[in-house]
Amino acid sequence: MTSPGNANFPVVGMIGGGQLARMAHQAGIPLGVRFKLLADTPQDSAAQVVSDVVLGDYRDLDTLRRFAAGCDVVTFDHEHVPTEHLRALEADGIAVRPGPDALVNAQDKGVMRARLDAIGVPCPRHRIVADPADVTAFANEGSGYPVVLKTVRGGYDGKGVWVVDDEQQAQAPFLAGVPVLAEEKVDFVRELAANVVRSPSGQAVAYPVVESVQENGVCAEVTAPAPDLDPALSDEAQQLALRIAGDLGITGHLAVELFQTRDGRILVNELAMRPHNSGHWSQDGAVTSQFENHLRAVLDLPLGDPRPRAKWTVMVNVLGGDYPDMYHAFLHCMARDPGLKIHMYGKDVKPGRKVGHVNVFGDDLDDVRERARHAAAYLRGTITE
Repeated sequence: MTSPGNANFPVVGMIGGGQLARMAHQAGIPLGVRFKLLADTPQDSAAQVVSDVVLGDYRDLDTLRRFAAGCDVVTFDHEHVPTEHLRALEADGIAVRPGPDALVNAQDKGVMRARLDAIGVPCPRHRIVADPADVTAFANEGSGYPVVLKTVRGGYDGKGVWVVDDEQQAQAPFLAGVPVLAEEKVDFVRELAANVVRSPSGQAVAYPVVESVQENGVCAEVTAPAPDLDPALSDEAQQLALRIAGDLGITGHLAVELFQTRDGRILVNELAMRPHNSGHWSQDGAVTSQFENHLRAVLDLPLGDPRPRAKWTVMVNVLGGDYPDMYHAFLHCMARDPGLKIHMYGKDVKPGRKVGHVNVFGDDLDDVRERARHAAAYLRGTITE
C-alpha cells in the first residue's frame, strides 16, 4: 500500500466551520496542505467540503486538545476561542497562530483600545463606561450625543453595537451585564480597510487599501483599490496596519477597519486577525488571495504577491432574500456576464444572511461595479432581469 503523495505535508487545524474556513481550505488544496476542521455541525459551511472534520465545542478545552493532536499549527475562522484555552494549547506544545497574546486584541475591544493607545495608533475617543449616567458623562466630555456603545466581546456584523442619542437609549447595552465601551461617533466620509499578512519570521505584505460599504452593520460591497484615495493616505494606512501587525506580534492575516474622516485623517475602528470580508476580492482580483497568504503565514512559508491583477475589483456580498433557487439564477448571471466569479458558502438562505459573494474585475470602475451589483441583486431575487 502506497502513502498519499502529501503525507509529509503539514496539517493545518482550523477552529470554526464557517465560510472563511471553507475558502481557506479551498486555497490550501493547490498547496497540498492537509486540513483538519473543528466544526459545530456537519452542515457548517466548511464541514461540507473538508474530509477531516471533528465535531465539538470550541469552548471545551478537552475537545480542543483532542482536535489539536496531530496538527502542525492551529488557526481560526473566528476570534471566540477562550484565551486561556489557547494558552493551554501552547503549553502543550501546539503552535497557535495568531497566538493568544495577539488574538486577545481582536477578542476584547477594551484590551484592543488600550493596546493601540499604548503604541500610538490613532483611534476614536473612547473609554469603558459603567452605566448610562457614565455614558452621559462621556458624551459631555466631548461634543455630546450621539455616542457609539459596544460590548467589549462577541460583537460582529453590527451585533453588539448601538448608536444612542440620550441616556435612556444607553440603557439597553448594559442589560446583558457585560462591560461596555463608549466611543465618539466619528464624522467620516467613508470606511476603508487595510489588509496585511505577517509570518512568524517577520515577513509581511500589504494588499491595496479598499473601500468598504456597510449596510445595517453588515459589509455589503468592497472596491479595490479604494477610489480616489490620496496615495499618501493609502501608504499611511498600509504602514499603520503593518506596524500594528508587528507591534502586536500577529501571525497570519490582519484586517484593520478604518474611518476616513472629513478632515483627512484615518482612525482605527476594528481589528480582525483572520481572513476578512474586506479581502474577499483578492480571491479573483489579486495575484495571491488573502486565504492562501494566511495559510502561508501560519505555516511560515514565503508570502505570495498581494498585488492586484486588474485596475479594479468589486466584491458584493450575496445576502439571503426571496429567490427560492439560487442555483438556477446562475443561468442568467453567467450568461449575462462570463467574467463574473460567484462564490457560494453552502449555507441555508435566511433574510439578510451572508450566503455568498461575487467578484468582478476590469479597467472601468462603473462597469465593474454595475456588473457585480446586478449579479448579487439577481441572486438575491431583488431584480428579475
